Amino acid sequence: MATRWGIASAGKISHDFVTALGTLPPDEHHVVAVAAQELDRAKAFATEHNIPIAYGSYEELAKNPDVEVVYIGAINTLHLDIGKLMLSNGKHVLCEKPLTVNLKQTKELINLAKEKQLFLMEAVWSRCFPAYDALKKELEAGTLGEVLQVIASFGVVIEDVERFKLRELNGGTILDLGVYLLQLAQFVFGPSLPESVVAQGVLNENGVDSSTSISLKYRGGKMVTACTHARVELPNEAFIVGTKGTIKVLRPFWCPTSIITPEKTKEFILPTASKPFNFTNSAGLRYEAVEVRRCLRQGLLESPKVTHEDSLALAQLEDEIRSQLGVKYEQD
Repeated sequence: MATRWGIASAGKISHDFVTALGTLPPDEHHVVAVAAQELDRAKAFATEHNIPIAYGSYEELAKNPDVEVVYIGAINTLHLDIGKLMLSNGKHVLCEKPLTVNLKQTKELINLAKEKQLFLMEAVWSRCFPAYDALKKELEAGTLGEVLQVIASFGVVIEDVERFKLRELNGGTILDLGVYLLQLAQFVFGPSLPESVVAQGVLNENGVDSSTSISLKYRGGKMVTACTHARVELPNEAFIVGTKGTIKVLRPFWCPTSIITPEKTKEFILPTASKPFNFTNSAGLRYEAVEVRRCLRQGLLESPKVTHEDSLALAQLEDEIRSQLGVKYEQD
């Protein structure tokens, strides 16, 4: 039986997610309905993607008994409210990262999911890519010896994009770009928080970070060096360095199709889709959908690829970095 999806928001990332679903077997994934704050947008989205039902409110989507799991692709400010609405109405949730805008909200959403006995996953899609599976195998096999350093960057020219530049929209690079750097640190060194966090950055005229430089120190002398930027394009690669060698995750490291190990280059081909995407390698959104279906079929309430512990630690790190930079949101 197909996993029955509802889509909350008719924006660009939702377009990419639904298009990526179209690369999967229709008897495994079916989109039941889409909702947006404006009915016309939802209707246009539904027409484009052949979705049977369009709603002009998220409440209507939450009350549709045929919807099993909801993908939340709305802006950061709405994640908590939509997430709570869906969970309160018995829906499983896959929510775009950041899961919420701070640790307090993240705890609230996760606690509600546990109370309702429903699946909740932060859409850290990187973790679901075959390249990350291959990276995990290399790390577990000890290919690199003792891993002591992670170096990564994520910079794209987005300084004029509203959702990045405005504080009232919980903008800044940390929540939208930095989360990928921090999840990579977690992926390599585990979800435990680092011993120390040192962050510097430049804030824009609205008081949110347009660039950051982050240093994390973990037990045993393990280090992470990372930077984000909204005004220039950075190399956008990652290096995992151990006593026996280095693995390079080629750009874009957050949705990679290639890694270079000490022995060879490993490549993973993305499928083609019926429509163009808005963002790089968005066909790979299929992998997180496959993971959600796998978890639901097994009765899991969280994914082992992106656990609730991971999401809580990410939120705590993001809060600490924003605090050091002086980026404060209304929700804090």
